[in-house]
Amino acid sequence: MRKLLPLISTPHAGGRSALTCRYRCGDACFHEVPNTSDNEYVGDVIAGALSRRAMLRTAAVVTVAAAAGTTAVVGRGGAQAVAAGGHAADAAATGSALGARGLRFAAVAPNTDDKVTVPGGYDQNVVIRWGDPILRGAPAFDPKKQTAAAQAGQFGYNNDFLALLPLGSGYERQQVLVANHEYTDENLMFEKYDPQNPTREQVEIAWAAHGLGVVVVQEDHRSGKLTSVRRHELNRRLTATSEFRLAGPAAGSDLVKTSADPSGTTVLGTLNNCSGGTTPWGTTLHGEENVNQYFANADSATDPVQVARLKRYGITPGATERKWERFDKRFDVAQEPNEVNRFGWVVELDPYDPQSTPRKRTALGRFKHEGAQPRLTEDGRPVVYMGDDERFDYFYKFVSGKRMKKGTSRAAHEHNLTLLDEGTLYVAKLTGDSPAAEIDGTGKLPADGWFDGTGQWIPLATATADGAVSHVEGMTAEEVYVFTRQAADKVGATKMDRPEDIEPSPRTGRVYVVLTNNSNRGLPGKAPADEANPRNANKHGQILELAEHFDDPSSDGFAWRLFLVAGDPNDPATFFAGFPKDKVSPISCPDNVTFDPHGNLWISTDGNQLGSHDGLFGVATAGERRGELKQFLTVPRGAETCGPLVQDRRVLVAVQHPGEIDGASVENPQSVWPDGPGKIVRPAVVSVWRTDGKNIGV
Repeated sequence: MRKLLPLISTPHAGGRSALTCRYRCGDACFHEVPNTSDNEYVGDVIAGALSRRAMLRTAAVVTVAAAAGTTAVVGRGGAQAVAAGGHAADAAATGSALGARGLRFAAVAPNTDDKVTVPGGYDQNVVIRWGDPILRGAPAFDPKKQTAAAQAGQFGYNNDFLALLPLGSGYERQQVLVANHEYTDENLMFEKYDPQNPTREQVEIAWAAHGLGVVVVQEDHRSGKLTSVRRHELNRRLTATSEFRLAGPAAGSDLVKTSADPSGTTVLGTLNNCSGGTTPWGTTLHGEENVNQYFANADSATDPVQVARLKRYGITPGATERKWERFDKRFDVAQEPNEVNRFGWVVELDPYDPQSTPRKRTALGRFKHEGAQPRLTEDGRPVVYMGDDERFDYFYKFVSGKRMKKGTSRAAHEHNLTLLDEGTLYVAKLTGDSPAAEIDGTGKLPADGWFDGTGQWIPLATATADGAVSHVEGMTAEEVYVFTRQAADKVGATKMDRPEDIEPSPRTGRVYVVLTNNSNRGLPGKAPADEANPRNANKHGQILELAEHFDDPSSDGFAWRLFLVAGDPNDPATFFAGFPKDKVSPISCPDNVTFDPHGNLWISTDGNQLGSHDGLFGVATAGERRGELKQFLTVPRGAETCGPLVQDRRVLVAVQHPGEIDGASVENPQSVWPDGPGKIVRPAVVSVWRTDGKNIGV
């Protein structure tokens, strides 16, 4: 029997550093949980509910051919595989002695090396890093001569979500790379930085380092590695001061009007863009996540309704960490109480049109959006799945009321840019099928051998061309969209362990909901463990797999089960879809996910609690090796793995916040990646390929 893939044995604190907590999410875990509702947890099956097995028998599998925007029903095997433990035949996922197809590489051992570590037989390069010029006129990066004007033409800081889109006929070796720039860490950007007294120039550089980046990349025909094409006509930067349009049912509402924008339709900037999605019609989606940390002086509010709204969204009293409110009143709740309501949306970007104005899609609701990945119904309507990355918050879906138009005509393009403005927004409520006594908070499997059950999509609001209708008693439609968390509280949504990325499989249609962790689960006064969140003080996270009811991703019901319960495989509380645990890599804190061409799920981690650096893992989702999980790479010291993309010939990851370790600064670096000793630490995008030129993992 093969030995368990090893854990490292040296002591290590594990998890995020305090520095990361400060700058990425505003110390969210050190504040009171915003969700204080008394929504019930995942309990026993209620009378009249559809049984898990009945729903799984009737669920079908819908797949999306994302590049072409087509849909096809591929049969019921996927849902039956969930019901039967996932051992239905799937030629594409069934592997050899080397592993599932797409995962045939030697697993990288857990480690704490200050580099990107990849399997034997693979090589890597840095595609683009913070500060690299991408626009005409932008200077080469000089950490000692940074300016806001320069940064606005350079690749931004802390790359997260990545998308690669085709450039078109005649440009087969070029693609369009789109990246989120989630947040800045001024301690690692500026020499002698004083966090109590940032200068205007430093603040304006940080504004320019946030946002989105578009840059064309070139493939080397011999190796498949990627390099950036500087100053290409499609290259673009969107920052915290660029113009964005509010679109959909909340646009123009009194809740989003400010003194600078009395129309409530034009917003300056996008902030804290985490994960995202790629649409079948050729645009990209970008989730605004921890936007609460940028807004100061919540204690200035006196109206009880406003106080409750600010508290539910985690807006805290006093000054912010970055002190932006000193330089722009829109970040001061006391001066602009509605500005905060203009952030926390999903942004849609057309990367092929550098003159277009990106749109914030209010029909998708406002919360801490981790990502937004669409699929199509059989009749061509987009369905978007979204997680609210907060302890004890919820996951959602949006079902468009309009069908996508195929083709490349201008009329089709303009129509498709309205698809996410009309439709119904739902939140998930889950029910378990095991007796409550079998869910004891330890992660022990119930008697039936699975954490599983059924679920209901509860409608919150519906937007049409004629207006919007609320489905939540006591709230207008505009209130539902702007204060979606409170609407979900009212309808009894299920509290989850930090829902992050949510991805539907292009091969089977099953949807994977990533739940990163929740150290507060089961604490006094907090929601106890339940069947979907089965461990108290959950520090490793889990991944939930769901199948929509009656072949239809627009339906209001689903079946679910936990696909993966993360942690040390030696821990009885871990679970890998039934695959032998002595043959998997240890994994902790799953975050962003993607699928490879073979249907395997690839998982990046954030805050590994097992003593190793964060990494990227592939896991088979079907076939005889369903649940086989292998580590493909690790990232440098202090870094997080983000934005994974897996194509036939390459893997891309965004290495975010390298060297972000307590006590780190420009003068006291804690990593030398990517450019070696004596150079400033820089977040970057990395490409990995096989040295023999063959496809990844085959």
